[in-house]
Amino acid sequence: MAHIDAGKTTTTERILFYTGITHKLGEVHDGTATMDWMVQEQERGITITSAATTCFWNDHRINIIDTPGHVDFTAEVERSLRVLDGAVAVFCAVGGVEPQSETVWRQADKYRVPRIAFVNKMDRVGADFDHVLAMMRTRLHARPLPVFLPLGSEDAFRGVIDVVALNAVVWDDDEPGGSYRVVPIPDEHREAARAAHDRVVEAGCEVDDALLETFLSGAPITAEALHQALRRGTCALQFVPVVAGSAFRNKGVQPLLDAIVRYLPSPQDIRPTEGVHPETGDAAVRTADDDAPFSGLVFKIMTDPFVGHLAFVRVYSGRLESGGHVYNPTKRQTTRVERLLRMHANKREEVDAVGAGDIAALVGLKNAQTGDTICDERHPILLERMEFPEPVIRLAIEPKTKTDQEKLSAALGKLVQEDPTFKVHADPETGQTLIAGMGELHLEILVDRLQREFGVHASVGKPQVSYRETIRGEAAAEGRFIRQTGGRGQYGHVKIKVAPAGADRGFVFENAIVGGSIPKEFLPACEAGFAEAMECGSLAGYPMRDVKVTLYDGSYHDVDSSEMAFKIAASMAFKEACRKAGMTLLEPVMRVEVVVPEDFLGEVLGDLNARRGRVVALENRPGLSVLQSLVPLAQLFGYATDLRSKSQGRGSYSMHFAHYEDVPKALAEDVVARVTGTTRS
Repeated sequence: MAHIDAGKTTTTERILFYTGITHKLGEVHDGTATMDWMVQEQERGITITSAATTCFWNDHRINIIDTPGHVDFTAEVERSLRVLDGAVAVFCAVGGVEPQSETVWRQADKYRVPRIAFVNKMDRVGADFDHVLAMMRTRLHARPLPVFLPLGSEDAFRGVIDVVALNAVVWDDDEPGGSYRVVPIPDEHREAARAAHDRVVEAGCEVDDALLETFLSGAPITAEALHQALRRGTCALQFVPVVAGSAFRNKGVQPLLDAIVRYLPSPQDIRPTEGVHPETGDAAVRTADDDAPFSGLVFKIMTDPFVGHLAFVRVYSGRLESGGHVYNPTKRQTTRVERLLRMHANKREEVDAVGAGDIAALVGLKNAQTGDTICDERHPILLERMEFPEPVIRLAIEPKTKTDQEKLSAALGKLVQEDPTFKVHADPETGQTLIAGMGELHLEILVDRLQREFGVHASVGKPQVSYRETIRGEAAAEGRFIRQTGGRGQYGHVKIKVAPAGADRGFVFENAIVGGSIPKEFLPACEAGFAEAMECGSLAGYPMRDVKVTLYDGSYHDVDSSEMAFKIAASMAFKEACRKAGMTLLEPVMRVEVVVPEDFLGEVLGDLNARRGRVVALENRPGLSVLQSLVPLAQLFGYATDLRSKSQGRGSYSMHFAHYEDVPKALAEDVVARVTGTTRS
C-alpha cells in the first residue's frame, strides 16, 4: 500500500520473480507487469484494481494483494486491508510520506493491521532515508524501527546493512539475477549500524521480558531471539520495522521478503476473528483453524469473461471443498460452490479445497456482494463489513443507440457489483442516468470499461459535483397520513424533532416514544420513511447527511394503521421539520498537495486562492515547495492542465477527499437555481 508511483507494483513484480512465480521481470512502464493485467492499467502505467497472488519464500506461503495508489481507487485499499493480516507500506525515498500514504496508513490503523515499511527508490537523486523516518514520526505518528539501513544513497547505493545480524548485504550489479554477497559492514557505517542495533535491542526488550532478562544479565542476544521479540512488537502495533532498497534496481527485495516472513503475522498470530450470531445478536468467535466451523468474508466481486461471476473470499476458519455448500446470513441463502480458484492476477489455478488463512476466488456465489459473510449453515456468524466513502463526483451517461440502451443497464449493474464506490441512479425529473464515483479518473476508467469489456457505446456529460444537504437548526413537526376509502383506510400520525447530528454522523434515529402511542411494530417503518426522505433533500434534491431525528409522539388506529401509512407520515413530517430548521447546501472539499519548483510558487498560490483554496501548510524541499491546501472540488475541474501551464509542466499535485462544508450563500443560490430551473431574484 502506498501513494501513486512509490513503487508498489514494481516491488510486487520483483517479489514474484525472486520467489519463482514468474521467470521474466515485468515492468510497469513497458505495460508488462503481471499484476497490472487490465488494458487500462497497461496503457496508463497505473494500478486500478487490486490484484491477488500467492508465492512461497523459505517454506512460508505469502498471499499478496497489490493495491492502487490513486485516491480514486481507495476502496480497493480499504477492502484489502479489511481481510489481510499485515501490510507493507512502500515509501519513496525522495517524496517520503505523501498524501495518499497518510490515507492508507489511517485505513490500516482502523483495522489494526501490523505494518512494515519499505523505503524504495534509494538510488534516486535526492533519496534521504532519515528524512523519510522523520516524516513517518511527524505525519503518521508512527514509531519507525530500521532493521535494514541503506548502504549509501543515490548513485552510490550498493546494498543494505542488516541491523540485527550486524553485517552488510551487497549487490554487485543491477541485473535481475539477484546475486548478492554478505560482507562485513564498511568502517564508515559501523557506528551508525551499532547505534541502530542498540535501538532494535531496546525496542525488543520493551515487548519481551525474556529478552530483557538476557540483556540485563549481560549474556549475548541471539539474532533469533531478537527476531521473535520484533515480531511480537510488530504484531502488537508497538513499532514499524523499516527496510531500505530499490525495487527497480533489484536491490533490497530479498531482505524485504525476509522481514515479511519474520515480522508480519501469520493467520495463527492474529486475534480470533469476532462476529455476531445473525439471529440472536450474540458475540461469536472463530479461530484460524481448519477444524473450526467454516467462515469467510467476500471482499471483492469480479466479472471474469471466461468464468463469469467471481467472489474473492478470505477464509478465517474451517475448510471449504469444491462442490461444498456455504450459507450467506446477509441474504439468508445457501449456495453450492461450483469451483475454487487460486488467483495469480488474472490467471486462475483450480484447487480442490481452501483452509483457514487462504484467499481464493469462488465460482457460483451469484448473489454475493462485497462485505457479505459466508459460513457453515449449522454454525452461522456475521462478520464486520467494510465501510466505503461516498462518491463525490457524478456525470450523466446516455447510450448512443437502441442496442446500447439494452446493454447499458446490465453492464452498469455488473460494475456496481464490482465497485462499492460506484453508484448509478436515474434522475426522476430529467430521466437521465447518472453515474457517481470518487473522481474524474475513476469515472473515465469505468466508461472506458463499458466500451471495451461490455461493448456499450455511450456519451457522457461534463462531471458535476455531488453536493449534499443538511440542516443548521432544530425544529419540530408532525406528519399525518389519513385516507378513508370504502372499506379499510390508512392512518399514520407521528411527531418528530430534527437537529444537526454532527459531522460525518449520517442519519441518526432516536426512539423517544413512551406509553406506546405508536406500537413497536410500526417503528421500523417510521425509520425507513425518515431514511428514504434523507435521499432527496428539499433544497435542490441532493441527498441529506448528518441529521438526527427524534420520534417522540404520535397516534395510531386499531384497524386502519399500517406500515405504509406510518412510512408516508414519517416522510411528510421529516420534510416539514427540515424546512422549518433551515436547509443548507454542502460541497465536498479536497485536501490537495501541490509540489512545484520554488520559482512558480507565487503564481500557483494565487491560482489556489482564486479557486477558494485555503493553504494549511507550506514545506520547502531542496529546490521545491510543497503546498498543503483545502480546495472545494467544484473549483478543481481541469486543474491538472492549469497547473502544468503555470509551472512549465514541472508541477504535480494529488488530491483526496477531506470533508463536506457549507457552500457560500451566493454560490449555493446559483447551484439551487441551476438544479431546480428557477431564477435568482
